[in-house]
Amino acid sequence: MLNLTPRYTSTRIDELPAALQPFAAQSFTLARLYAGRGITAPDELETSLSGLLPAEALHGVTEAVRLLDVAIDERQRILIVGDFDCDGATSTALMMRALTKMGAVVDFLVPDRFKYGYGLTPEIVELGIETFQPDMIVTVDNGISSHEGVARAQADGITVIITDHHLTTKETPPAEAVVNPNQLGCDFASKALVGVGVAFYVLGRLAKLRREAGKSTVQVSQYLDLVALGTIADVGVLDKNNRILVHHGLSAIRQGRCCMGILALLEQAGRDPKQLHAQDFGFVLGPRINAAGRMDNMRIGIECLLTEDWSTAQRLAQELEQLNRTRRHVEGEMRAQADSIVQALASEANSDESVSGDSDNNASNDDTITQAVSTAKASNSGARSIILYQDDWHQGVIGIVAGRLKESHYLPSIVFAPADTEQTDEDSAIKGSARSIAGVHIRDAIEQVAERHPDLISHFGGHAMAAGLTLKRRNFEAFVTAFNEVMAQMDDEVFAEQKFTDGPLQASDFSLWFAEHLADASIWGHGFAPPIFDGVFEVLSFKILKDKHLKLSLRYPDVQYPIEAICFNFDNDAWDYRAKQVHLLFQLDINEWNGKQSLQLMVKDLAVVEQG
Repeated sequence: MLNLTPRYTSTRIDELPAALQPFAAQSFTLARLYAGRGITAPDELETSLSGLLPAEALHGVTEAVRLLDVAIDERQRILIVGDFDCDGATSTALMMRALTKMGAVVDFLVPDRFKYGYGLTPEIVELGIETFQPDMIVTVDNGISSHEGVARAQADGITVIITDHHLTTKETPPAEAVVNPNQLGCDFASKALVGVGVAFYVLGRLAKLRREAGKSTVQVSQYLDLVALGTIADVGVLDKNNRILVHHGLSAIRQGRCCMGILALLEQAGRDPKQLHAQDFGFVLGPRINAAGRMDNMRIGIECLLTEDWSTAQRLAQELEQLNRTRRHVEGEMRAQADSIVQALASEANSDESVSGDSDNNASNDDTITQAVSTAKASNSGARSIILYQDDWHQGVIGIVAGRLKESHYLPSIVFAPADTEQTDEDSAIKGSARSIAGVHIRDAIEQVAERHPDLISHFGGHAMAAGLTLKRRNFEAFVTAFNEVMAQMDDEVFAEQKFTDGPLQASDFSLWFAEHLADASIWGHGFAPPIFDGVFEVLSFKILKDKHLKLSLRYPDVQYPIEAICFNFDNDAWDYRAKQVHLLFQLDINEWNGKQSLQLMVKDLAVVEQG
């Protein structure tokens, strides 16, 4: 049997929170799902925009709005400085759309990650001054750590407004206004807003101020398609506030009330907007927008979200589709190399042989891999993290590769690449992207390294689950050692993956109606986990598809028809061909084939419990 942790253990209606018991009359399974996610009252499931937290609670928002209001009226030149991921792109597009409608003189600038790196750096400020001569700079999805950039802008008399959501434990930059729910001294009840959510709040408050004053304004809620996309793509925690934002953005797209770029991207992906689900923001739309920032320049992604012309939207969506295909190819090669390195590390950890970490800068690819193996050896031998670097890796996809390693090995993973592929000597900068597991706050862990070893890390920032950092290539080995010293202080239980279940389904739940109802019962995602169930099934038949997918036909007690299930990328060697009964961990899915729909179980884990 599988070793699973139940999210909710009660099996009787009268054991549910009293406020959820009415739900149980319609669906006991759904009531248990809500209870397992901490819902104790129906108003926590509210989706009305009136249920949003008030903007006034955001520290700094009043001053930011006052400054923006004056800038619009006085026709000051406003420059939006964004970030090169989907959250930054949607934040920038939202600011551009809303401020333009209010009558602002506004343009945007997004740092090329390969030239300037992240944030409001002095170099980006200088580029902005040279190109746009702004009177005001507004950051979106960045800036909370940009002390030097703020100082550079103010030296030229430029007003700076920072809107950001990233964590910081340091003093806020002395900008004219700073809006960030995670800044010190902000009492906003939700710390889960992403960059586009913060921008939405600022613009909503600005629109209200101008409406009350009888000035040109706009209904900012019409842009919730962008807020929903950025929130899910940036893996924002889906607390009640974010669920409301995503719910309305999703509804708008389903009804075709969204920017043309999103419709064009869905067309490229072969997806019907009417059938869109929240997870599609992260798996379908997000990667295509992100591909611009990863492989080229995010300006393409932002222009796709800004255009009002359908043919232009289609052309830009096609460019993004091609960039995404290139990204997948590069990522595939890097993942294969990373897997080889990790396997070699495991072999080395189990042997007494030592490998030198030295290699000259003109080493062959094999030598480079050897160097990566030896320098990352410490990260794998203690099974507390995976930290890898290669001279020829592409910094645009290191975050994705780190995420894949984290998922497959359940360890905090950091993947580095050269900041400039032409500069790979010992004093050259390398950039790392980190992805973490529950229980390891990756940004704080990196900060601990920075505090203990002030000379190791040049820059860092991020969240609990994802972070970025820059260091010199010569400091890679020292960083690996220092990071693992931090990991060594953590309890062993943190590194043991818990697999959660919402328990068994009732026989009546194995239906298309329930699968559809479940998908729309809430906004599921990070922080409000998608439903996942387990149960013991009789195996009627099985097939191995394309040598890597296991397809099962199953029987479940009191269900009068066979239930189809599929387990993608299954290790065929682990399958027992004599299996008569299996214990499955699965999600409900609807399979569409030749215009017909059928219920399908998406198997996440399985164990054979009886052989024939």
